[in-house]
Amino acid sequence: MNRDSHDISRRQISENALKVLYRLHKSGFKAYLVGGGVRDILLGLEPKDFDVVTNATPDEIKKLFRNCRLVGRRFRLAHIVFGRDVIEVATFRGHHGENSDNISKSNAEGRLLRDNVYGEIDEDAERRDFTVNALYYDISDFSIRSYGGGIDDLHARKIKLIGDPETRYREDPVRMLRAVRFATKLDMQIEAITAAPIKSLAPLLADIPAARMYEEVLKLFFAGKALANYQMMQDFGLFAPLFPQIQSVISELPKGHAAKMLNLVMRSTDERVNQDKPVTPAFFYAAILWYPLKQRADDIALESGLPLYDAQVAAMGDIMEEQCRTISIPRRFSTPAKDIWLLQMRFERSQGTRAFKLLEHPKFRAAYDLLLLRGEAEGGNAAKQASWWQAFVEGDEAQRNVIAKSANKAGGNRNRNATQRKRKRKPAAKSPDSSAE
Repeated sequence: MNRDSHDISRRQISENALKVLYRLHKSGFKAYLVGGGVRDILLGLEPKDFDVVTNATPDEIKKLFRNCRLVGRRFRLAHIVFGRDVIEVATFRGHHGENSDNISKSNAEGRLLRDNVYGEIDEDAERRDFTVNALYYDISDFSIRSYGGGIDDLHARKIKLIGDPETRYREDPVRMLRAVRFATKLDMQIEAITAAPIKSLAPLLADIPAARMYEEVLKLFFAGKALANYQMMQDFGLFAPLFPQIQSVISELPKGHAAKMLNLVMRSTDERVNQDKPVTPAFFYAAILWYPLKQRADDIALESGLPLYDAQVAAMGDIMEEQCRTISIPRRFSTPAKDIWLLQMRFERSQGTRAFKLLEHPKFRAAYDLLLLRGEAEGGNAAKQASWWQAFVEGDEAQRNVIAKSANKAGGNRNRNATQRKRKRKPAAKSPDSSAE
């Protein structure tokens, strides 16, 4: 597609990406803007990233750019760093010839473990995942190269995998998640042949390194399409391999509280993203893992006889550790998630003047938001707690004092009675001449 046949302008490409493209081109290498950057401009969207592909090897790229660092083990990439902006540069990928452990390697299931095989642009296009991503903007003449019918599929709003779907999914099971993400992000349909193997191959996601899955989950649930992605993942059986504890609770717990909570969390996350409000994995994981935690705490209390609060503390480590087997959650998020969980137990016990102190807790707001979601998902006692705290939080100082004193008065009678019952149960002192049993 020559320059006159498309409306991509260099004004739509980041200045740093243009610097990289021009330096590669002037140094005698082929250089293309590739994938999502080209796709999004053609769709009238603002690209999030600008990726570059070239026939220069990673070592040759590094020699050209002092601000370059090489990353990646499965496939070597060059990151050209401009402050906070990073332009990712990849060398054209080629087809695998004779399998050499030095450059390429697959496991028994067909998943690529190492993929440093270089080639030409035609081979690189065939190695890409979807046709709508096999689009190359040539900086030398400003033309666009489209492979596998990418431009046609873009106009037809169709997500189509390049090559045999089962083979490509086995090479990298994350492509199944990418198919879902692109379909919701771009408002497109997954082509029937591309969609057909997903359900049967979904369990392969359980073998993906947990650290990589953490990044994929951020892309799925923190970009404004969480609810749509969640629903499509459930349809394709892709949610359970990532969140087995949650899927188990959805199936086992009555009343649908867990399923309703998931929908509420996804919807509220989308609302915050679309309103440019902050979202954090700490709250997200605390909310979606609440019912697995509650079930585990109930089991521990029943088995060990521990008080429910102590059982919940014991359960927190189990639940987080189990989740981290499939999705690695950094400690900077798992620790505050546990704080949010602990505060759920304090809400019921702090409905009085102690509420003022709880209000000052650094994780109060996140815990309060979870309580509101619980009230909506469960009703009953959780809804009553949520209602009390909502009135307290939204009231002015005078209203808060009235609400707190009212709760103290109602709770004070129960506390005095509890003390009296304790005193009645206190055994009588033994006489000096009584014998020990």
